[in-house]
Amino acid sequence: MNLRIPALLLTLGALYGQAVPDPWDIADVIQPDQLAARVTGPAASKPPIFYVGFGILYRSKHIPGAQFIGPGSKQEGLQALREAALKHPRTEEIVLYCGCCPWDHCPNLRPAFIMLHELGFKKVRVLSLPTSFPKDWVEKGYPFQAGF
Repeated sequence: MNLRIPALLLTLGALYGQAVPDPWDIADVIQPDQLAARVTGPAASKPPIFYVGFGILYRSKHIPGAQFIGPGSKQEGLQALREAALKHPRTEEIVLYCGCCPWDHCPNLRPAFIMLHELGFKKVRVLSLPTSFPKDWVEKGYPFQAGF
């Protein structure tokens, strides 16, 4: 995990359409089929899921049970994530996702991931959505819901 890359540089690079390095390791990534099985499985296997993208996309379609946080690229979104995450033990698994655009250009995931690690969370996972949430989740038939 490369947490030495400042969150601001990651956000600026993503906003200007530049691919930026991932601050997570492969072990920090959860695949859609794995998360979908947990979302539809027993309640004990459902981790907290935080949506760190834009409100209009969340209202359109999101993972059942995912909590709307707001863009991880904005201070308000990071503050909302901080407040929501601090309600959970730092040893509990937490899943972050966005899916607003291709993953390598997403302005929201990297700052959110880095901030949670800086707060001491040990099991932060990012949902692998290489193209977008509609393409990599909805079109694959995984569960979703609309609205707030």
